[in-house]
Amino acid sequence: MKLLINLALFFFLPLLLFSQKKLTPADFLQQLMHVLPEDRRVSPGDQLPGTPPPHVSPDDFTWSDWVSRSGELPPDFDLLPSLPFLPNPLIIDEGRENIPVTTMALWQEKRQIMKEQMQHWITGTIPPPPGQIMAKVIEERNLGELTERDVLLRFGPDMKAQLHITLLIPPGEGPFPVFICPWKKDRYDWVQAAVRRGYIACRFAATDPKYGYHDDSEEYEELYWPEFDFSTIMRWGWAASRAIDYLHTLEQVNREQIALTGLSRNGKMALWAAALDERIKAVIPISGGTGGEMPFRYTSDRYATETIEYLTWIRPHWLHPRLRFFIGRENKMPVDQNSLMALIAPRGLMLTSSYIESAGNAWAMEQAYHSALEAYEFLGAENRLAIDNRLGLHSPAARDIERYLDFFDYVFSRNYIKPTNHLLYNYSFSKWSALSNETIDPTELPPKQNHDLLADDQSRRITTVEDWDKKANIIRQHIKWGLGKEPHSVGPGQQPDYMPDVVGLPRVGPDVESRPLLFGQLYYKKEHDTSTDKKPAIIYLHPYSYSTGYAKSGHFINQLTKSGFVVFAFDQIGFGSRIEEGTYFYERFPKWSKMGRMVADVRWAVDALHEIDFIDADQIWVAGYALGGSVGLYSAALDNRIAGVASVSGFSPMRTNTPGKTAEGIYEYSHLHGLIPRLGFFAGKEEHIPYDFDEIMGCIAPRPLLIISPTWDQYTHFDDVQQCVFGVKKVYALHSSENNIQLIAPVDYNRFSPEFQEEVIRWIKKQ
Repeated sequence: MKLLINLALFFFLPLLLFSQKKLTPADFLQQLMHVLPEDRRVSPGDQLPGTPPPHVSPDDFTWSDWVSRSGELPPDFDLLPSLPFLPNPLIIDEGRENIPVTTMALWQEKRQIMKEQMQHWITGTIPPPPGQIMAKVIEERNLGELTERDVLLRFGPDMKAQLHITLLIPPGEGPFPVFICPWKKDRYDWVQAAVRRGYIACRFAATDPKYGYHDDSEEYEELYWPEFDFSTIMRWGWAASRAIDYLHTLEQVNREQIALTGLSRNGKMALWAAALDERIKAVIPISGGTGGEMPFRYTSDRYATETIEYLTWIRPHWLHPRLRFFIGRENKMPVDQNSLMALIAPRGLMLTSSYIESAGNAWAMEQAYHSALEAYEFLGAENRLAIDNRLGLHSPAARDIERYLDFFDYVFSRNYIKPTNHLLYNYSFSKWSALSNETIDPTELPPKQNHDLLADDQSRRITTVEDWDKKANIIRQHIKWGLGKEPHSVGPGQQPDYMPDVVGLPRVGPDVESRPLLFGQLYYKKEHDTSTDKKPAIIYLHPYSYSTGYAKSGHFINQLTKSGFVVFAFDQIGFGSRIEEGTYFYERFPKWSKMGRMVADVRWAVDALHEIDFIDADQIWVAGYALGGSVGLYSAALDNRIAGVASVSGFSPMRTNTPGKTAEGIYEYSHLHGLIPRLGFFAGKEEHIPYDFDEIMGCIAPRPLLIISPTWDQYTHFDDVQQCVFGVKKVYALHSSENNIQLIAPVDYNRFSPEFQEEVIRWIKKQ
């Protein structure tokens, strides 16, 4: 499905120049269906559109229809600040006025701003409470000492809106806490677990009919249109609030102990409902994914999760169409899922997901947790925010449900089982600084903006390869300084592990053979004669796919093996099957870096491939996307045995990557992902960084080097990338190897589409 969507988007990617000041809805629609020419490369000096448009596939008529009807146009992205971190819930007008929230009055102002922004950009507007609720008991059943009651609620315009709910009531007079979840046949185990704890269980009929009882909320859209345009997820959440309207009329209900939960799409619903209904005193959105516990900023393609593109194409009714404007510009969203979480403060909130979910991202959930914690701490309620990283499937097990009920009981002071809040990515730059006891004054290092690669440290011209090699050796020392001090080791050896089977291996074709190697897997065609035939090998390095590692790279591996390559792929430290290996990395190695370990892993991979008889040791290549693209460049700069590198969306020059220029700046390496902590000392003084990507790539010369850098990549600045590559070409020219370096600049955003993959394969085969 993902492949089909990518292919459709490739042929129908619209060209939208947001610099046009008089763009009309008709113009916009016409551009939406503009078909790109086959050759999407650009030449130096070409005029490039500055912002990617939302995408429309041939089947996705709903969005273009909405654009036509509404006359909506994209926001002016130039006026929206680019924030390197999640929107701060304690700052008003962040990126411009930056007014800190220091009083309750300012907090209430910020809350209102977040509510308005979320409804405008993500959910659509919701109606106010309907007021009068008419309740009719349809049936009541005695189940031993329990009572099960079916109730029909009517409300809204002319009492035409309805909602079926089912209560399971424990014996006694109460008042009882309440456990609410959507009506699903396979949620009865949750209900029973809650009742055993002394809760009234309430299920309501507003969820996807495919999985639930039926969806009473479908009628709300027609009843409240056009004044209110809430989308499906928010409609379900509004229905949950109508169930609470009824619960508040019952003497058996403890109004201060109402809890809500839901799984997957209903996890999204639970979070949204609790953010806007303060009568919900505790909530656990379970595995909500994109639009749930995962901020939209961290669901772009390089995170290998459900992107905005995918979610709004496959489920266009779930969220508001305006959300699609931010495809490829997620960093420009003025509000994100952490903002929802902050709105729930000081009430109880537990974030939970399996950390190996294919559509999940435990790292992203932890970023949201840290951000929301600031609001909880401001309100003195930090003990009411919890995070639960579980190992398991998308649906929680019975042991997980009991733990969730423990949290509800803890918030309601019914027990004292405090959440453990185990963090898998408990990294921060300040924490690393304390562990390493390092301090660096960037101003003690000379600034190196606009430096010439072919000049030595005395500004003398470099005119020979021998002189360049001397400079390259100095550059490598600077790179090694950035990566930190590597402990003595001769490699990992074979590492048996059950986790790859738990996380899942890539789906490869029946003609592909695979076997374990070191910390990864070797792939090659079955009919390959391993006794006589020597084949080139490619080490594939995955992107920021925290939950799945390289498990989603089956298509690329299939294409590589089909083209005659042997492929070695593995999860990098902190990703997929090696998540827990990375948790205490800096406690163990405060003077090293995760990037340093990743580069060492590539070096050890090359060592191992050299020992395999059917691999051509002179033809070991590296190909990587996003994170993998960066690791590949570092690795090749430090290891001359690597024959060449293909780096897709792998870098933006660091010294010119000043705050606001790209989505994350150098914070990507130092603060967010904890890859190269030492770079954190240079934030705001980037021109003093001792080395940059032009020098890294210069150390790769004259070996073949392919850079694919989409012109709409929010994580890079294309002009800077282009100038960087032009500078490196001088080094290649010095080696008389100008043709060995190539820059391809697709008119596209940051992703590793099948077309990009084919381009990489074609290029390596050509070499």
